[in-house]
Amino acid sequence: MKTITSSMTFCGLLAFSCSALAEPAPSLLDQVLQRGELKVCTTGDYKPYTFKTQAGEYEGIDIDMARSLAASLGVKVQWVQTTWKTLMPDMVAGKCDIGMGGISVTLERQKKAYFSTTLDVDGKIPLVRCEDKERYQTLEQMNQPSVRLVEPAGGTNEAFVRAFLPNGQLSFHDNVTIFQQLLDKKADVMITDASEALYQQKLKPGLCAVNPTRYLQYGEKAYLLPRDDNTWKMYVDQWLHLSKANGSYQKVIGQWLAVPEGQ
Repeated sequence: MKTITSSMTFCGLLAFSCSALAEPAPSLLDQVLQRGELKVCTTGDYKPYTFKTQAGEYEGIDIDMARSLAASLGVKVQWVQTTWKTLMPDMVAGKCDIGMGGISVTLERQKKAYFSTTLDVDGKIPLVRCEDKERYQTLEQMNQPSVRLVEPAGGTNEAFVRAFLPNGQLSFHDNVTIFQQLLDKKADVMITDASEALYQQKLKPGLCAVNPTRYLQYGEKAYLLPRDDNTWKMYVDQWLHLSKANGSYQKVIGQWLAVPEGQ
């Protein structure tokens, strides 16, 4: 009888332990609310979405949206400085609750993380000196040994160049002063998203976006989220849906880009 009782006690403890181990970890939604802080990974080098000023302050479309998300939760924002090369490792390591700042949706990123619902469609196009606009209309024209391509390291721009323009001379530069490389004739072509190309065209006379509505590669932008946390994703998606429905997202876009608030 003693042996039977001991066995039953052991089984009961084992079942309790297995039950405890099976309990899912708290969602990031609960963790963010509990800590009172939203950790946002952002590169700070991609106007008009994210930019870190000399004073150390962040600004841009997705910076404003990050503050809106934090306000909806009643928490503060903690900015986590990252780079395009370290964005995914930082996300996987749990350094941030969300990645924001003009992030393109890719299947490679999807293997390791979730994405929010799509923000906008935004494809790859060339950004060049206006005087050279006719010279770089096609991939064939750009995929030449004499063409000097310049990109920030580690992002989707570099991946595009390596895949479609392997014969060009690829060099790397930081995403803040990279546009001056084109103006100073130290580089000829930068492949980037149409939104950034159009913004820089407006910001820097002498630079022209080539065929901004005829994408060389289709792309979408979204916010990056930790994988397998459906509760957190559902909250972010619902917040984004309501932001678009009530016009607040369009209002933020209108403050940075020359588009009607109703679009």
